[in-house]
Amino acid sequence: MAEPTHGIAMYGEPALPQDFAHLPYANPDAPTGGTMVTSTVGSFDSLNPFITKGSVHWQLRFFMGEGLMARSLDEPFTVYGLLAESIETPEDRSWVEFTLREEARFSDGSPVTVEDVIWSYETLGTIGNGRYRGFYSKVDSIEQTGDRSLRITFNVEDRELALIAGLRPILQKTQWEDRDFENASIEEIPITSSPYVITNYEANRFIEFTRNPNYWAQDVAPFVNGQHNLDTIRIEFFGDEVAAFEAFKVGEINSNREFNVVRWETQYDTALITSGDFVKSVLPHSRPSGMRGFVMNTRRDQFDDILVRDAMMHAFNFEFINDTITGGVQPRITSYFSNSPLAMQDGPATGRVLEFLEPFADDIPADAITGYALPVSDGSERNRAGIGAALDLMEQAGYTIQNGVMSDSDGTPFTFDILLETNSTENTAIIDIYVESLSRLGITPTVTSADTAQYKERTDTYNFDMTYYQRGVSLSPGNEQYLYWGQDAANTEGGRNMMGVQSPAIDAMINRLLTSDSQDDFVAATRAMDRLLTAGRYVVPIYQWNISRIAHDKNLRYPDTMPIFGDWPGWQPDVWWYAED
Repeated sequence: MAEPTHGIAMYGEPALPQDFAHLPYANPDAPTGGTMVTSTVGSFDSLNPFITKGSVHWQLRFFMGEGLMARSLDEPFTVYGLLAESIETPEDRSWVEFTLREEARFSDGSPVTVEDVIWSYETLGTIGNGRYRGFYSKVDSIEQTGDRSLRITFNVEDRELALIAGLRPILQKTQWEDRDFENASIEEIPITSSPYVITNYEANRFIEFTRNPNYWAQDVAPFVNGQHNLDTIRIEFFGDEVAAFEAFKVGEINSNREFNVVRWETQYDTALITSGDFVKSVLPHSRPSGMRGFVMNTRRDQFDDILVRDAMMHAFNFEFINDTITGGVQPRITSYFSNSPLAMQDGPATGRVLEFLEPFADDIPADAITGYALPVSDGSERNRAGIGAALDLMEQAGYTIQNGVMSDSDGTPFTFDILLETNSTENTAIIDIYVESLSRLGITPTVTSADTAQYKERTDTYNFDMTYYQRGVSLSPGNEQYLYWGQDAANTEGGRNMMGVQSPAIDAMINRLLTSDSQDDFVAATRAMDRLLTAGRYVVPIYQWNISRIAHDKNLRYPDTMPIFGDWPGWQPDVWWYAED
């Protein structure tokens, strides 16, 4: 029998009890006030993160989209009541029922109703951003069951859906009754129930959020206790990294997340840091590395052959690149889930992982079962062993060097285009070294730079051969894995399956991790999927970040307790506060 509860976990029970007072990584005594100003390189022409149209800054959907439930960053996947006071679901999770809090309000003071909730699910699931449509395709029905309650019934077996349902953003139906939701202009800012509202902006220049003093959940939902303390959050947009860093050096930006370790070590002796007005914080986390590197588009003839992709992996001299760019201090990403218990294990597949992979043995890379590891060079610039291995692989794929040029049997040169976003300084430096290495194979790729709008248009339509790629993953991978590398997403315009992989084996592993009724099977399915993705040689990985580096105003503070997800959406600015000495 299902019973209403304050939260549910993917496996087991929520860590926090029914009467919990606040999240373990939030400070309920934090003062309110102050301003946080961050920077980003790029532009925007939309303030609606819930539709496909336009270029939207990635943080907006986290600032603006409250759901019925909210996710804790201190558990692999557990959700607690936010707009909903309770959640109810049976053991098989074939349906889920939510009861709204009577106090729930939009920022304009109007109540959040069941009608708003159902309209939001239906609208986002049919004409909203693609990230919301996969869930809705698995919904059999949504029906109101009481004045403040509704039930969602699913049409597939998928334990995660009950949790995902609680995280869909809830919008105000009446705002859009006489408006074209999917083609909203930048002036039509969505009304939500979130603690911050956009009070000022200038396209491509800045977005300013102000804390709503009448935020409905304060003193109502324990999940938000100690959160949303800053009065103002401002995001400044810059054309390149140099300009953004200069703004930080003079204090126009008062919180700066640094991804370049060499710059962190050598260029942060600014006047503000030397004086002690700004400080440098190094923050650990326990989440998977995800994948970051350069993705090969298997829709293109050049990269539909795994032998060619393998050759590109050997030609990429990571050890030399890492030494040149970071001083050799950053460890390499070794798989999609490295730095976590979900990562594929060294050596041959065993136990349940082997059992899951064996039915697909004839159609997957052999070393997904026997064991695969990334090539390792000797660290020298010439990388003789790697280049030799790449030459052999290209020959196996039907290419040879003819008059100094890698060519096929008809004499057609092998080449490809590397698409980069304008002013991506670090990626350009990496690619310059890579292009030099490829020249030793008789391969001369072109490198194309595109501004933010052009880059988005080309990547949305998969109009690239190779490009920079970054995909974060969590300790609780679920339905989003279909979006990242599922067969059905491979040719969906604007989708997230950048490499174009279409593998029944990968889809089967995703299905297994979604339907596993034990933690052991869930881990085994994820490790098997990790093997398939890594051995498939779709992305040339670069370095991972097992810590975060943030330089900030000393008066911007955060709790001593770090969640297991660390510096992740939901932590900064959510649990930060401003307090002068």
